[in-house]
Amino acid sequence: MAVLFNGRVYLFEFKVVEMASAGAALAQLKARRYADKYRALGQPMYLIGVEFSKDQRNARAFDVERA
Repeated sequence: MAVLFNGRVYLFEFKVVEMASAGAALAQLKARRYADKYRALGQPMYLIGVEFSKDQRNARAFDVERA
């Protein structure tokens, strides 16, 4: 999911942790180079990987990195 708000770009990737390894959401954002198409905007950009627990039905972890 891409959110352009207040002069910044926020790119989100969501994963279910029981189906992926820890850190997989942020790793996918980087591996698939999702940020590339927004770089020309010249705005600060943040990659946000959110990991959910299928069992707990809640967010378990998130990683944020400035791109």
